[in-house]
Amino acid sequence: MSDLIWVQYIAAVLFALAVVHTFSTKYFEHLAHLHPRHAGIWHLLGEVEVVFGFWALILMLCVVAIAGQHEAITYLESRDFTEPMFVFVIMVIAGTRPILEFSAAAVRFAAKWLPVNSGLAMYFLLLSFVPLLGSFITEPAAMTLAALMLRDTLFDRKISTRLKYATVGVLFVNISIGGTLTPYAAPPVLMVAAKWNWDIGFMLMNFGWKSALAVMLNALAVTWVFCKELNHMNPEQGRITDRVPFLVVLIHLIFLVLVVLLAHHSTAFMGIFLFFLGFSTAYQKYQNPLILREALLVAFFLAGLVVLGGQQQWWLQPLLMNMDQNAVYFGATALTAVTDNAALTYLGSLVEGLSEEFRVALVAGAVTGGGLTVIANAPNPAGFAILKNRFEEQSIHPLGLLVAALPPTMIAIAAFRLL
Repeated sequence: MSDLIWVQYIAAVLFALAVVHTFSTKYFEHLAHLHPRHAGIWHLLGEVEVVFGFWALILMLCVVAIAGQHEAITYLESRDFTEPMFVFVIMVIAGTRPILEFSAAAVRFAAKWLPVNSGLAMYFLLLSFVPLLGSFITEPAAMTLAALMLRDTLFDRKISTRLKYATVGVLFVNISIGGTLTPYAAPPVLMVAAKWNWDIGFMLMNFGWKSALAVMLNALAVTWVFCKELNHMNPEQGRITDRVPFLVVLIHLIFLVLVVLLAHHSTAFMGIFLFFLGFSTAYQKYQNPLILREALLVAFFLAGLVVLGGQQQWWLQPLLMNMDQNAVYFGATALTAVTDNAALTYLGSLVEGLSEEFRVALVAGAVTGGGLTVIANAPNPAGFAILKNRFEEQSIHPLGLLVAALPPTMIAIAAFRLL
């Protein structure tokens, strides 16, 4: 058996172990409490964002042992790490005080026009308007904004665990499907849009209006179910009295737009990011601490997924290609829960001669299942990193997320398959 085949088998086993690990992080946190002498290593292994990076390291050590150092380095250099780098940069910029203040003002302004309690209105908009906004500012930016604002206005208050999980479940699903109004905002769409010649008109006709309807229904349903608890939500909490000058906000927005426009060119947007760091340091009095740690952890998670996922094509592609249009939709929805949805659509883009209906079903299934687990959609780790400290044991239980995401996922399925 060749070294390449051995590496593929080992990578598949390690990928499976990584998936199991993501569902076992609470166990490692429990071990940290039981064995305080080695609490550091258990806390490290209990970080969901560390999981895939850790198992990617194990894979690279195995490649070195089997095929040599040169093969390991060649493989790493063949991987495209643009998406992890982009998510890191967009998280940091979108999480700055000027951007958050501008976004919060926009949401509060819109909330005033809704004929309901201001707390209910803001909650509804954070789970509907902001995810749909992700079609224009990208999903990672929308996730960062929504999660930070939910943290400051809702999760910092004493609310039920049931509401916390329901909110995260709807947020993850809505972010995943809400980015499909345009061809550049959702990672699984980005992977195929250029090759399949999908423009904004195509996206709006085949995905956008269905996604928008599902997003609104999901947000409306969770708001209605928890309306009594949400009546006590304080939309003014987290508001900063010392206003940021308009010019500073405008410059931050320009940085954000430039990074979005150059999302495919890592050298360019990293250069812009360095200028941004210089500007934010020069005007530090208008900044909160940058979320560098959270963004780095998310980027590390996605980079590990790129390394491990690159060796899964040998079993994943034949599995997808043996399905018909209906089977590929539900198959992609299910597979997305255990692998990044962008990886699924990327593998589909490698196959020639697919019908347009098959392509649409593949991408629709990939975005539908994007809220079921932390690893299902690239922006999910960002929301996880921001909100996890507001849950018991400072972690969002994977099974709890799965259960909470099932109802909004079913609504998304109905929108994509029945309309």
